[in-house]
Formats: sequence, C-alpha cells, structure tokens
Amino acid sequence: MESASPNQPRVETLKSWLVRELAQIVDISQEAVTTDEPFSRFGIDSVKAVSLLNRLGELLGRKIPITLVWKYPTIEALAKYLCGKPESREISEQLFPNTAWNQPIAVIGMSCRFPGAPDPAAYWDLLRSGRSAFREITSDRWDINAWYDPDIEKPGKISARMAGLLERIDQFDPGFFGISPREAIQMDPQQRLALELTWEALEDAGVRPDILRGSRTGLFVGVIWHDYEAIARKTGAEITVHSGTGQALSIVANRISYVLGFQGPSIALDTACSSSLVSVHLACRSLQAGDATLAVAGGFARTPWSPFPSSAASRLRVNYVHSMPAPMGSCAVKVADSWCSNH
Repeated sequence: MESASPNQPRVETLKSWLVRELAQIVDISQEAVTTDEPFSRFGIDSVKAVSLLNRLGELLGRKIPITLVWKYPTIEALAKYLCGKPESREISEQLFPNTAWNQPIAVIGMSCRFPGAPDPAAYWDLLRSGRSAFREITSDRWDINAWYDPDIEKPGKISARMAGLLERIDQFDPGFFGISPREAIQMDPQQRLALELTWEALEDAGVRPDILRGSRTGLFVGVIWHDYEAIARKTGAEITVHSGTGQALSIVANRISYVLGFQGPSIALDTACSSSLVSVHLACRSLQAGDATLAVAGGFARTPWSPFPSSAASRLRVNYVHSMPAPMGSCAVKVADSWCSNH
C-alpha cells in the first residue's frame, strides 16, 4: 500500500492536484488535461512551469527544482517521481538497454522526403522507373524568369531553370507537436520536416514515441543551409521571442529531443556534403559507447528556399559529380557544367 505523509502524498492524489493546478494556470478545463501528455502540449512554458512548481513546493513543504518539469515532463511521471515511484522512468531503459562496442546495430525504421517521393516506397519506385523528379522552378520559390540566364558567367544569375524541389514545404501541423501557430511561422522548414520525419521513422519502426520520453534516445542531424534565416532578415520579418530558436540550425536536432523527450545526445552538425554520413557514424558510435540506447540519424540536402545559393553555385565549375544547377536540369558524371540543384 502507498504510504501517505505531508511530504509524500499518494500518486493519485498528487496527479489530481496537478491536473487541477495546471488547468488553472493555462486556463483550460480539467477534462482537457491528460496525465500522460507532456506539459508543453498544454502551453506550459518556463514562466508557467515556475508558477506550477512553486505551488507544488508549498503543497509538499519543500523546494521543487524547476528542472523536474523537463526531466519528468508529464503529470504521470512527475507524480510518480515525487512519490518515490520511478518505474515510469525505467520502462524505456528496460526496453532499450545499454549496448556494447562489439554488438551489431540494426536499422529498424526509415523515412524520407525527396523531390517526387514523399516516403521510402515512393523513392524506390522513382529509382526503379528511372523517372526524373526535376521540374522548372515555380513562382512559389522565386521568379525564375528574373533570375535565369544561360550564360554561366553572368553575375547574379542562375544558369538552370530546373531543380529538385520538395512539395508542400509550407504545410505543417504545429498542434500535433504541441507548437503554437505563432511559433511555427518562425520555424525553419528544416525543423518542421525533421519533426515529421522523426515521427514517421518511429512509426515505421513500430516504436511508440511516448515510451521513449525520458530515455537515452540520441538525435543526430546533418544540416548546413540557413536560407530561411537569410530570407527573414532580408525581408525585414518581425523578430519575436521565437526567432532565435526557430532559425538556429542547432535547434533542428534540439527541438526534436525537446518535443519527444529524448535525453540522449542531441547534435546538429555541419561537415558540408558528408553531414548525413557523419551523423549516421556518430549515431553508431553513440550506441556502441552506451551514450544512447536508440538513435535517430539523418540529414538535409540542399533544399532551395531562395535563389541566392543557387546563383553562387551557378558560377562554379568542376569536373566531378556535385549538386549545382545544370542547364539540362539533371546530373551527369564527370562532365563539366553538368550539375543539378539537388543532392
């Protein structure tokens, strides 16, 4: 039987208290509060978390560290911890125990977004069919007529009219991830895609994301382009409290770890064209060292949001395969000037 004392109430009693207080702080009904959803889903930020834990400290008669909201990010987990029942934290560790250096590593789930292929099955079909996913750059990206010039030496112009473009990059469901629409507007599309693809990879693996909360799941993402930040700065977009986290490349990895509650390494890295490969390498080493019990690894290729990098790339000429604009709009091996705007 659970013991009840002023400093160690019953789990159910504390859960009910937390539901009531959280509902009051964020001004929603108690019926809308579930005990297994992260606090962030209900709009709890740092200021509101301090308020909640101050009230909790008064109830328990002791100071409650603010970090507990992130270490035990649900009512269920926090109540069990405060009542001396850490079982919820141990579940994910039992499911994914430490590995060893000499143990093999299994790839258990995949997801992707490529031009003309929104998932691995579609990408495989594209490869087997031999179809090209390149198309003319459309006005939702930029006015190609204003930027195009077949003369590769022409300053400030692009020598290709075609590129590999992802579809519907402006479509994102922020509420699904507990993100406000105001914050979502400030988020680099790479952050949005990273969240969606991580979720899809876990689904493909048959792993429920909620059981990974609090686990040593690592996140490794190769990301090198910051067009979105450059566009925002150039157009004079409003700078808000979300601008810094929304446009920083480091947050591409950190946001996933925060939203899904991963407590393993969380690294965004830039090693140019090898970024994705290095992220997979670091994920494997992290698993072998026991720093992570599960790892998500991947990366972003050149995703054209603006014409400026493509304009600079148009003036480069080398004799090996790369990823720059080609007049014919496709890749060619070991042919000068035959480059395409896609990795």
